[in-house]
Parts: sequence; C-alpha cells; structure tokens
Amino acid sequence: MIPMPELRLDKLLAGTGALSRSEAKKAIREGRVCVEGTPVLDPSAHCDPAKTVTLDGTPVHWQEHLYLMMNKPGGVLSVTEDKHAPTVLDLLPPELRRRNLSPAGRLDKDSEGLLLLTSDGDFCHRVISPRSGIVKEYYIEVLHPFPAGAEELFRRGAVLEDGTVCLPARLEASEDRLSARVFLSEGKYHQVKRMALASGTRVAYLKRLSVGGVALDPALAPGQWRELTARERLLLSDNLHKSGMEAL
Repeated sequence: MIPMPELRLDKLLAGTGALSRSEAKKAIREGRVCVEGTPVLDPSAHCDPAKTVTLDGTPVHWQEHLYLMMNKPGGVLSVTEDKHAPTVLDLLPPELRRRNLSPAGRLDKDSEGLLLLTSDGDFCHRVISPRSGIVKEYYIEVLHPFPAGAEELFRRGAVLEDGTVCLPARLEASEDRLSARVFLSEGKYHQVKRMALASGTRVAYLKRLSVGGVALDPALAPGQWRELTARERLLLSDNLHKSGMEAL
C-alpha cells in the first residue's frame, strides 16, 4: 500500500470539516489540538493523516474527498450558492458546507430525487461528462397520456423543439400511460421534460431514481443525505466505463 503523504496540520484539521482553515490555525496555537496525545502548537507542522488527531479531546477524522447522496426536495437549487433561493448545500450541516462540495449533475428546482455531491472534482466531471454515457433513471407523471409511438420516439432519439437530437433513450410507460420511467445516458437542459413534450405530453412531476446503477436510498426523506458506500462508489466507477447504449 502506498503511504499517504503528510499534510500540514491546519489543512488536515480543516479537511475534516470541524473548523475553517483560519479557525484551525487558531485552535492549534491555543494548544487545543493533539497528535497521538501530544499537543502541537505549529499550524504548519506536517502530520500523517493516519495518526490520531484530537480537537479539544475529541478525535477528528480526515478524508481526502467526500461522496454523498441526497434526496433533493423540490424548491431548492442544485448549485453551490444563490442569492435568491435556497440551495442543496444549505441543507447540509456547517462542517460539510466547509468541504467544497458540488453537485455532480443537476436537477431542476421543482424536481426531486437522487443528487450526488462530492468534493472530488475529477469524479464530478466524469459523472457529468456526456462522454461517460452514465445512465440516469427518472420517474415522471404527465398531464396527458403518452401517445402511441412515444416509446419508439425515445428509442430512436427524440428531436426537441429547437432541432436538438437526443441520444436513444428508453421509455417505460405505465398501463394508463400517465406515468413512466425514463432511462437516458445524457443530460441536456430540461431533457426529460423536453423529450416528453416532443412526444406529445407535458411533465407534471419528476423524480430521479438512480445514477449509474446507484439507487436513491428509500430511507432518505426529502432533504436528507448520507455518504455513498464503498460498493456504491465502485458501482459508479464501473458504470463510468460502459457506453450509454450498453448500459441501457
């Protein structure tokens, strides 16, 4: 196993989310931080992240990156900040808001469901990138029944009102055709809603159920979150190497 490089103690402490970088420096100088039981007063001192670090006697745990799933509620934006509306980061506790988390993909303000958040920029880019072809699953309800032939239109690749051609997707309509599951491997602006409109109906409700084979945890109420498990991260990583058509 490759040993983890040592980090400045103030950076390590800030990386736990317990304190900001400036607060970490102050706490270290005040003797409130110990490494393996010994107070360290120099914020620039380097420390092995595997060692036991305590703040005011309580152990803190450093992680290079965080990977979260959230059940995004309606009414919040999938961005890091906004002056006029609440964002998904506003739903997190302060120690997580300090971790430079960003949504890996977006959901419309009025849409709900699975949203991935991470501090890992490379992971975020790969999930979002159209080249990854990662499949996302949605549940939708529509105002008028899907017309006959809607499934074929999705399968061929719907053409949107502005001429944009979508990649092939899968539509599984309910018996009454007033709801459906949609599977697609790209993420154009308002794509599911625009594809439904191109087929002859309008989306009234949308919820994302899964991304790259990782399903929304049914135990998460709207606005709640949890860390991805190691298995979920591995599943996402595996599916990032499949083409959209293969996964569909």
